[in-house]
Amino acid sequence: MGYVALGDSYSAGLGAGDYLPTGTNCKRSSRAYPVLWASAHKVTSFAFPACNHARTSDVLSGQLGALGAGTRLVTLTVGGMDAGFAGVMTTCALGGTSRCLSAVADARTAVDRSLGDSLDRLYSAIRDRAPAARVVVLGYPHLYRLRGTCEIGLQDSARAALNDGVDHLDALIARRAAAHGFTFADVRPAFAGHEICSRSPWLHSVDVLAPTESYHPTSPGQSHGYLPVLDRVS
Repeated sequence: MGYVALGDSYSAGLGAGDYLPTGTNCKRSSRAYPVLWASAHKVTSFAFPACNHARTSDVLSGQLGALGAGTRLVTLTVGGMDAGFAGVMTTCALGGTSRCLSAVADARTAVDRSLGDSLDRLYSAIRDRAPAARVVVLGYPHLYRLRGTCEIGLQDSARAALNDGVDHLDALIARRAAAHGFTFADVRPAFAGHEICSRSPWLHSVDVLAPTESYHPTSPGQSHGYLPVLDRVS
């Protein structure tokens, strides 16, 4: 079975460590869920073009060359960068509650305005390139534990707004995936109890020493969060 793992930093494994020497800044990790899944199953080929900072347009223009008639499984996470969530996280972490709420509202507007069309273009291209593949689109987890405690924390109103923003993004991704006959895999239940500010978080909080890893899954987030969800649907 040929397996191709597309997508953004959540699929590449940014935050999980042990990055592969690819010669790029894609931050592909040997602990990312696609690598773990491929190692545990009988795949005849495995391509891993997922890359840090990838938007839907980046996947469309730079990652689909790995697909082909022999591809039987495609996985991806994408859409968060299109919505501007990287900037939202920075604003929420450093800018206070009012600016955070405004940034989340702007991101929701961006999702509603253009993300659906971008996903449609990408999903259609994936189906054209891999007509026999099962395509699994994985979503994003809630980021914060409400009423949890951590060193660099946000007010609950900001935490709730961020989680609601994830819900809004996941809902659109799920609808567009279903419209193309793809499987949407919801990771939010798997991460429940392991959000930032929980006792056992599977997501990096704000890290001034490694800022790009902030708000990304840790190694356990990949192996205990994303991987079991993919196992159940594949």
